[in-house]
Amino acid sequence: MAISLIAAETNSKGQKMKIIENKIIVKGSTLVKRGFAHMQKHGVIMDVTNVEQAQIAEDAGAVAVMVLDKLPYDVRKAGGIARTASIKSIVEIMDAVSIPIMAKCRIGHLTEAKVLESTGVDMIDESEVLTPADDENHIWKWDFTTPFVNGAKNLGEALRRIEEGASMIRTKGEPGTGNVAEAVNHIKKINKEMRQIKSAYQDNDYQELIKLSREHKVSLELVKEVGKLGKLPVVNFAAGGITTPADASFLMNLGCDGVFVGSGIFKSDDPSERARSIVIATTYFNNIKEVMEAQKLVDEKKSLLGLDTKNLELKMQERGPSF
Repeated sequence: MAISLIAAETNSKGQKMKIIENKIIVKGSTLVKRGFAHMQKHGVIMDVTNVEQAQIAEDAGAVAVMVLDKLPYDVRKAGGIARTASIKSIVEIMDAVSIPIMAKCRIGHLTEAKVLESTGVDMIDESEVLTPADDENHIWKWDFTTPFVNGAKNLGEALRRIEEGASMIRTKGEPGTGNVAEAVNHIKKINKEMRQIKSAYQDNDYQELIKLSREHKVSLELVKEVGKLGKLPVVNFAAGGITTPADASFLMNLGCDGVFVGSGIFKSDDPSERARSIVIATTYFNNIKEVMEAQKLVDEKKSLLGLDTKNLELKMQERGPSF
């Protein structure tokens, strides 16, 4: 399948060229960044805090790991305060596993992102799970060679992050709760808004497309691309509260390209079995017999205790700039 290059910034600072044996090698192009994200499709990316968890994730079949100092559940217990993981932990995990390594930086924290890029991580997540550093701006991701993933709870947020250079989008959900409800709400809202754009595009209603581009505060070109494709021009994963194989299958059937999961695995009493079961359910999401077999691998009594997302003191999905 072709990778959309709409909304790419031409001659961005993040694109690097080298000449090796009379051949031009390009790093950090839009094609390379979005292509890397496409390689993760239909897979599970697991939040980890140490080598042991990373090895469990790799053994379970995760396509990548996301390194944090604290899992979202523990961030909640710490009052919402969290910064990027220690470089020592990132390097130890990079040495211990062979799958791609991702890491989170605070929203708007340019220096944290540059430090992570210097460590050689494969993708950076500008994440609301960490304490936002800038209440007005996200990072201008075109200036980086390393691809970025950003969270979104509606289509406008997703498209604005793509215009800033994000190569992957994930639903924000409500991480660390064991409650998948918000992730479901977000993907359904994004899908509904994309159907509205697709309908206007198919009807050649450019006045409506212009109106929608203004409502979402993004370029007309990007809105037209969504209408043409019927989906986002980058990979879109689910995240936030995924705890069981059935959760993963549910979100995949709603149109997600893969899932992020962390607290739901490593705050349960059966992390190895749960990790493997969620990988199976994500891979075979539309085969209910496979999902049932995956569900048999876990015991609900060993699951992360869920939180009511409607009465939380801290809502991570609301953190960071609204624009």
